[in-house]
Amino acid sequence: MEAPRVGNGQDFNPDAPYRMYHGDRIPGFPQHPHRGFETITATIDGIIDHADSVGNAGRYGMGDVQWMTAGSGVVHSETFPLVHQHKDNPTCFFQIWLNLPARSKMTDPSFAMFWAPDVPKYTSPDGKASVTLFAGNNYFGIQADQRNHAPPPDSWASDPANDVAIFHITLQPGGTLVLPKSNEDNVNRSLFLIEGAKQNNVVIQYKDDDKGSNSTSSSSPQTTVVNQPVVLGLDSSQDVILELRPESNSETNSEFL
Repeated sequence: MEAPRVGNGQDFNPDAPYRMYHGDRIPGFPQHPHRGFETITATIDGIIDHADSVGNAGRYGMGDVQWMTAGSGVVHSETFPLVHQHKDNPTCFFQIWLNLPARSKMTDPSFAMFWAPDVPKYTSPDGKASVTLFAGNNYFGIQADQRNHAPPPDSWASDPANDVAIFHITLQPGGTLVLPKSNEDNVNRSLFLIEGAKQNNVVIQYKDDDKGSNSTSSSSPQTTVVNQPVVLGLDSSQDVILELRPESNSETNSEFL
């Protein structure tokens, strides 16, 4: 990739033909530095071209996951090639940043690639709930293949005690999923409702193990009904029920991270 000019990190002018977040020639992120943390780039749709100062380069997308531990520092670029000339080139992905502890901030940069066929997935028996495990082990009955799904060696996630887990959850109307409690104590957990919240039909409730009930009655004090994108902090010591109530006029799935 050759940029038409050298950027200064402030190229956000929407009228510019080439800038940090968009461009007529090569959309994407020109070279920029990372240091002291990690990025997990989990693709849903589209293609990403990666090149960096360590000598890595490649193309991934359509369900692939790239895990980069920046450590002492790496400069890289992420661009979105316009591979189709006669139709749109959509790109959809998540990039999660993980801080590194002080002892690991100056470690050598390292990478891991998880190709889409190797990324663990779970589907409920009725087919109305599915989970892609971008990171995590011993969830949904899945024991991750450590040969194809292990984070970089100096990653915060390489220590099982940290119980790092990242799920992409999709519910169809009428679908229900029990999000299992964490494997370890004192784990922070957040739930992002990112797509498909409307008409108060997304129900989030802690599972009532004492009563042996999976009820999702909106009268329960631990039940949350949402109708807009939202971020919720969850008690990771409890199982959580996610339900997309069946609506006669809704064919939209709901997606969570």
